[in-house]
Amino acid sequence: MDNPNEISPQVAREWSRWQNDFATYLNLEKGMAANSVKSYRQDVGHLSLYMQHLALVPEVVTTDDLRGMLAELAELGIAPTSQRRMIAGWRMFFRLMVVEGVLKENPADLLDLPLRPSHLPDVLTDDDITKIQATFDQSLPDQFRNNVIVEVLYGCGLRVSELVELKLSNIYEAEQCLQVFGKGGKERWVPINPCALDLLLTYIHHVRCHQPMRPGQEKYVFVNRLGTKLSRQYVFMFLKQAVKDAGIRKRVSPHSLRHSFATELVENGADLRSVQEMLGHVSLSTTEIYTHLSRETLRNTISAYHPHYAKR
Repeated sequence: MDNPNEISPQVAREWSRWQNDFATYLNLEKGMAANSVKSYRQDVGHLSLYMQHLALVPEVVTTDDLRGMLAELAELGIAPTSQRRMIAGWRMFFRLMVVEGVLKENPADLLDLPLRPSHLPDVLTDDDITKIQATFDQSLPDQFRNNVIVEVLYGCGLRVSELVELKLSNIYEAEQCLQVFGKGGKERWVPINPCALDLLLTYIHHVRCHQPMRPGQEKYVFVNRLGTKLSRQYVFMFLKQAVKDAGIRKRVSPHSLRHSFATELVENGADLRSVQEMLGHVSLSTTEIYTHLSRETLRNTISAYHPHYAKR
């Protein structure tokens, strides 16, 4: 089911009203510059979309709801600095509701500012991926699509934002490549393995083709049953449920599949520059994280199997 993409019109109207009031508040009462107002509105816009998927109007949002969103932002790979900026916007937004007498307390005031994580995400093995994919009933169109999404994320190392923005014109079947536009619109070409490509084409030609499309949405590869492109939040939520159903006790997000893709390449001897290109990293130092992880894996393997490591 694609329920995570369905939004109540009533809830949407309530958020829209408060967002407009918020912009007026920032402009007239706070006298903020246009760029600052735009930034705050964007931060509250992300909050609005997330809470609408949970069918929560602004008046009922709790601190725990906000913590849940922060946890998902972290697992989506959103930087702590971006999270801290968002929290500032949320605090300002709910402060308006306190001023208006709608809320007694600001639910964002109790949020802890996130720190930079000191560890890498959990790595998924091939066996983990197989277990996750086994949870999908592929006789159902949306479940078949979700299985393909897992295959493409793991097989190509895409960011979830790149996946949901993938267009039919970005698939080059003969070359077995995907044309991907990453951060800042930077283009890169990512090879897609035959298994993932076959699944992707099967989805397009035998599943997606039966889906009525909303105007302007026809170009996107992955769509919901309403005929619109999937949201990043939906991908996170269905993957989270699949991991739970598979009995995997790891913290998994779409970013974990990208992380596992890179780890597999480095541990099997791939050239670091090639991995950097496939991941779309601007700096090689970012890709070198996976070299450190590979060394840690080797150390753990030796300590588990070499007899001298048992000596003290």
